[in-house]
Amino acid sequence: MTNPAAAGGYPQGVKLGVDVGTVRVGVAICDRDSILATPYKTLDRNAKKNSDVRVIAKLVEELGAVQVVVGLPRTMKGEEHASARMATDYALLLAAELSRRGLAVPVNLVDERLSSVTAHRNLHQAGMSSRDHRKVVDQVAAAGILQHAIDMQKARGADVGSRVTAPSPTVDLGAGGADETVRATAADTAPSSDNGRQQ
Repeated sequence: MTNPAAAGGYPQGVKLGVDVGTVRVGVAICDRDSILATPYKTLDRNAKKNSDVRVIAKLVEELGAVQVVVGLPRTMKGEEHASARMATDYALLLAAELSRRGLAVPVNLVDERLSSVTAHRNLHQAGMSSRDHRKVVDQVAAAGILQHAIDMQKARGADVGSRVTAPSPTVDLGAGGADETVRATAADTAPSSDNGRQQ
């Protein structure tokens, strides 16, 4: 399903970008040639049942996606706080759900400082009122995260971000918890241009 690039390798084909918030989750997709990331949909975050995680996994399956990129919000100093832990936990849940469905699709965490801020600014410049931003800002932020990732992959000829390893099948992730023994293997976390977290 994936065709690694000749030099080092990264997945080629349709990819999904995910912007995780406490209330909403933005989803974006790119074309098969990984040229342009496009806002796709906004999901309500359901931390108890994780129905949104299953929706994304189903979307991966339906679209034949080859990779999911989840934004990892860091501070401007590069530090990780509660929002980064939330994004990491979400990526673990998604990796586990993909594995449960028998999908060998990588999930990578990619630095996304200020992507929501940039998304709000772009929507404002496009003439959308601040009141209407909430409906689409998460998916626009997800598109920014995905666009940054696919641009960096092409520039480097290699994958970017940190690969998330699915937890053991014995771990219960039903309530959104994550096994602390699960590790994300760092492929490389590229400094990104954008994303703050006020959702």
